[in-house]
Amino acid sequence: MLPDSEFNFLKELVEAPSPSGFEVPAQRVIRKQLEPLADQIQVDVMGNMMARLKGQGGLRVMLAGHCDEIGFMVQYITDEGFIYFGAIGGVDPHLSPGQRIDIHTADAVVKGIIGKKAIHLIEAKDRDTVIKLKDQYIDIGCSSREEVEKLLRIGDPITFSVGLERLQNGRLTSRALDDKMGAFIVSRVLAGVKEAGGAISELVCVSTVQEEVGLRGGTTSGYGVDPDLAIVVEVTHATDTPDVDPKGIGRVEVGKGPVLARGANINPLLFDLLVDTAAREEIPLQIIGVPRATGTDANSLQLTRGGVATALLGIPLRYMHTPVELLAEVDLQAAIKLLTAVVLRFEKDQSFLPL
Repeated sequence: MLPDSEFNFLKELVEAPSPSGFEVPAQRVIRKQLEPLADQIQVDVMGNMMARLKGQGGLRVMLAGHCDEIGFMVQYITDEGFIYFGAIGGVDPHLSPGQRIDIHTADAVVKGIIGKKAIHLIEAKDRDTVIKLKDQYIDIGCSSREEVEKLLRIGDPITFSVGLERLQNGRLTSRALDDKMGAFIVSRVLAGVKEAGGAISELVCVSTVQEEVGLRGGTTSGYGVDPDLAIVVEVTHATDTPDVDPKGIGRVEVGKGPVLARGANINPLLFDLLVDTAAREEIPLQIIGVPRATGTDANSLQLTRGGVATALLGIPLRYMHTPVELLAEVDLQAAIKLLTAVVLRFEKDQSFLPL
């Protein structure tokens, strides 16, 4: 299990609202953790936050985890006081009806629910039909548009009203573990490298933004940092539940260690170094094959400037993009240990040219 201080950090981070484009609350949580440790903290115009540890003239290593989450946005208010909304990122319209939500205004959190017609009132032929997101609405208990407009504005972000909880056997569940747990891991690696006395390489730990709407923060922060190599920490689909076919993804099990991707998006020498480090440190590691771009910040970072040696380390996650995402604490700890060890191994003039 995570130590109390680390669990509390993760809980505060996960529960800080940060739909894509509205990441400031989460970034403030991370900054509070890293300011006593980092040699320098910078924020760019997109909202990416870069925490640096100086090296000894070696490579510039970038670790990245995105802090934005999926969510919704207020778009329209009816005269009767109901709120229509749009999705921020990939929200499944199957799961939103009947959920409790938080609307995050400039001054407060407004509680609400996404309305759902009672099954008694739905004709039998329509009971298996998915309600389109554009037809779903929020009820905050108001009776008029004027009443609603005193509380919130068009464009306010919305999140599911759930937080981090422990289940059995060291499992954690929450919304937004994708990918705040990545930003959490990157932050803890910086702390571990600092505690070890620093590395030869300069370490830049980046909490990126707007990944869920097009890898936008990874693109701009990669250009600004200009790293020699980059390791992205993300979630990856666990395939150990009854309703997931592993043949299209690979064997990925919660609690069996972080997942290293292998394929066109991944530098082969960096991949080998991570595998060797895991073996040296006796860290469990799972491997999946990804024959094309990964759809993560690793893709944008690999293509930065003249190209960057890139790797992708995933944490097995069940129920991605739902309010009940699930992962194992031991996988978080294994990822922190692996990345700390590999950062300390990078040599001054180490080459990652593939030939």
